[in-house]
Amino acid sequence: MRIEEAIQQNKPFRSEHHRAMVNLIFTHNWILERHRELFKPYGITNQQYNVLRILKGSYPTPISTCVIRERMLDKMSDVSRMIDRMELKGWVVKSICENDKRLVDVVVTDAGLDLLSSIDSEENGMDSLLEVLTPEEAATLNELLDKIRG
Repeated sequence: MRIEEAIQQNKPFRSEHHRAMVNLIFTHNWILERHRELFKPYGITNQQYNVLRILKGSYPTPISTCVIRERMLDKMSDVSRMIDRMELKGWVVKSICENDKRLVDVVVTDAGLDLLSSIDSEENGMDSLLEVLTPEEAATLNELLDKIRG
């Protein structure tokens, strides 16, 4: 569906660059909503899922909340509070960093890894959002997105 139809825009965009910007923002939000729907039965948010993936990547080595914040896709997230909520759910464990007492280290628990494993069985659902693209088109899209941030 063309962006003009999706947002019910009757007037033309001021430029193709403007159209592309609106299209990127709309598509970003569309994908996030599909992810919210996927994560809802698991009681997890997009940001919490992102944190668990980061922690899984470093497992079994704990990493600090500062490193988690740097690596997150959503830089606006309040990592400390999110980690507190995730600890209450049993998905992570916090501890004071041995090398720097000002830092908090976090490691994913077996329950967190099990949750990720359950969600990973649904990853085909996430990937299927882009199945309308050929592998070559997906590679081109990746190159163009990288170029924008370049």
